[in-house]
Amino acid sequence: MSLEKIYGVHAVEALLRHHPKRVKQVWLAEGRSEPRVQALVELANQNKVAIGQAERREMDVWVEGVHQGVVADVSPSQVWGEAMLDELLDRTEGAPLLLVLDGVTDPHNLGACLRSADAAGALAVIVPKDKSATLTPVVRKVACGAAEVIPLVAVTNLARTLEKLQQRGLWVVGTAGEAEVSIYDQDLTGPTILIMGAEGKGMRRLTREHCDYLVHLPMAGSVSSLNVSVATGVCLFEARRQRGAKAKAKK
Repeated sequence: MSLEKIYGVHAVEALLRHHPKRVKQVWLAEGRSEPRVQALVELANQNKVAIGQAERREMDVWVEGVHQGVVADVSPSQVWGEAMLDELLDRTEGAPLLLVLDGVTDPHNLGACLRSADAAGALAVIVPKDKSATLTPVVRKVACGAAEVIPLVAVTNLARTLEKLQQRGLWVVGTAGEAEVSIYDQDLTGPTILIMGAEGKGMRRLTREHCDYLVHLPMAGSVSSLNVSVATGVCLFEARRQRGAKAKAKK
């Protein structure tokens, strides 16, 4: 079984905390000894993970990106299948929030969306298997640990998956610039699937046809749209805000 190289302090720390058995060895750049690296070393020692040292120039060859002097050899990434959704929903109390990325291909955007989804309390992130970014070292680095805790679910047929989720009582809210309803006027407190379209193209036609509601983000400036990862964060935290306000009102 070939190993992957995951890099960056947050990404490696998250793996050691949540999936230590996947980490086979941690490599540190020579001379790194600051507190957060020492904390990572302690975590590796607790999980009996080997630690080695390497020259920065050598680590620069291993990975593309800013590795921060921390690289780990780990077993391959796990992307969940569709059956995982039923398991997650079966054991979830309250109104679930799911994020769908309909064809987002930039790994930096996927990583940022995973980070926002975890922070906003989403249950999982769903992507199509084809023509979509998946878990890579770059995604894990950008996600700053979120890729290790929030499930990324790849499905063969997104439209069919949406139909099944609707049958379970979830409402599908898609984002489209021409929609008449603002995200701030849409009720997001119930069981919700939030769909964000691909960079530049937006949602595919078939995905759009499966939406119960379409919403837009009001734009006050001269630009007509936001980067998909930024828009995703805004929409997810609007759902988080509404749910928090509803919970307070019940007290």
